[in-house]
Formats: sequence, C-alpha cells, structure tokens
Amino acid sequence: MSNLQTDHQAVAEQSRLMHFPVSFFSIVMGLSGLTLAWKVAGQALPASVSFILMLFTSVVMTIIAVFYGAKWWFYPKAVLHELRHPVRINFFPAFSISLLLLSVAWQTNSQVAFGLWLCGAVIQFCLTLYVMSSWIHHTHYTLSHANPSWFIPVVGNIIVPISGTHFGYTELSWFFFSIGIVFWLALLTIVLYRLFFHEPLPARMTPMLFILLAPPSVGFVSYSSLVGGLDNFGRILYYIALFLSLLLFSNVLRFIRIPFFISSWAYSFPVAALTIATKKMFLFTASPFFNVLFTGLISILSFLVLWLVIRTCKAVIAGDLCRPE
Repeated sequence: MSNLQTDHQAVAEQSRLMHFPVSFFSIVMGLSGLTLAWKVAGQALPASVSFILMLFTSVVMTIIAVFYGAKWWFYPKAVLHELRHPVRINFFPAFSISLLLLSVAWQTNSQVAFGLWLCGAVIQFCLTLYVMSSWIHHTHYTLSHANPSWFIPVVGNIIVPISGTHFGYTELSWFFFSIGIVFWLALLTIVLYRLFFHEPLPARMTPMLFILLAPPSVGFVSYSSLVGGLDNFGRILYYIALFLSLLLFSNVLRFIRIPFFISSWAYSFPVAALTIATKKMFLFTASPFFNVLFTGLISILSFLVLWLVIRTCKAVIAGDLCRPE
C-alpha cells in the first residue's frame, strides 16, 4: 500500500512540474517592483529593506528559473504548448523583464547589473520578435484572446533604457523605447476595443486589467532617464498612468471579490511602476502632493505584495497551483 502511495505522489509531482506555468515569472516582476520602490524611497526608509528584498527576489528568481528549466528539460512538449498558447505566450517575456528589473536592483554591483541587463535585453528582443511574428502569422487568434497581457512583451522593451542609459547605451536605449511606446499605443487600441465591445474578461484574467498601468508608468520612468528630466511628453505619460490608476481603484470592490489566482500577481508590478514614477515626479517637481501620494502607494504596494506572497504559499502547500486548466 505504501509503495502505491509513493508512486502516486511521484506521478503527482511530475504532473505538477509539467503544468508549472511560465506566468510564475510575474512573481519576480512584482517582487522586483517592490524592491525598486523601496530603493527609490531613499533616505525616507531604511536602505537595508531594499537590500533584503533584492536578495529575496534574486533567490525567488533562481528557484522559479530552475523549476521552469526542469520543465523545459523533462517536458519540452508542455513548453511548446505554452509557446503556442494565445494567452500564455505573452508571459514568456516576463523572464527577460525579470532580468532587466534585477539589473536595476543590482546597479551597485556594475558587473552583475550589466550581465543581467545584457542577457535581459537580448532575450527580450528575441522574444518580442517571436511573439509579434506569432501575432502577425497566426492561425488561431481571435479578438477574444486580446487582453492586457499583450502589453507584457511591450513593457519589457520600455524597461531596457532604465539601465541602458546608466551604462551609456543611449541610442540602443532609444531603439528599445521606440519599439515599446509605439506598439503600446497600437495594442492599447486593440485591447480597449475588446474590453468595450466584447464579453468581459474571465475572472482568472480580470487582475490583468492592472497591466494597463504598466506601460505609461514604466514609460515615464524610462523616458525621464533618456531625456534627463521632466518635459511635457513625460507629464502626459505620468498623468495617463495616474488616471488609469484612479479608474482601476474606483472599481476596487470588483477586484476584491475575485478569488486568488497566480494571475493575481498582475496587481503588483503595475502598482510598483506607478509608485516609482510618482517618486520621480516628486523629485522633479518638489510638490508635496506627489510625496504624500508616493507614501500611500508604497504602503498599499507593500501590503499587496505581502498578501500575494501569503496566498501563493498557501496555494502551493494546498496543491492548488500547477494544475491543468
């Protein structure tokens, strides 16, 4: 009897590995966003907090990468299935985005930061080409597949200049920023059309609405790094992000009623991006309003990520994750 139980457990573990989703890298994006938000807080908060978060995020990234690498090794067909999936394909750039965000977090160690940035930029560019080729030469997409996760490959390109300008790659940074900002506008039209005139997103995908916040928020941070200050276009990017945040938070009760899914991590990085953008607005304008807003946002973000970590740990222990859809 014990042998049968052992065999059953082994099969269950293999099955869970086979269904380990690439969207797990969104956890790293959320943790990285929190790390960077505490980092830009500067003297207002203890520096050790961002350092501990950076180490924790790096460990989580390593663990998830090892598990997904094992899935790639043992179940390559399952990985290919995700690459051909109309929704999951958009989460593959979450891996390269995680590398790019970690490069910003590790900027105190220039060699580590540059290695992470270079790997992240190269992988991001390749994945952007692959995903967009899939969109153009598709045989299975319908308008119902359009959702805010389509922004993920775009956001990755916008992140590249944040470290790219730091390392002196100005023209390359403008190249990536141009890709991201132009295709964000194109995808925004498609996604809004789908949201306005077609059926609502399923409950599992509803948290992804917060991804709408990410491109303008990250775009503002990236653009201000490229131009070295605040101008009118930068203001437009920030205030679009601020308006979208008000729109989403005005519907907060709808999001509270949604059960926890791994997609719930979509709340975290966009809020973190807006938090960091707000801190930059305060540094540019010295307006007390942005400082107060930053304090409120970083508090919300910290509690949000803590809640997500607790719910994820509970789901892992209960075996509710890594199951077939």
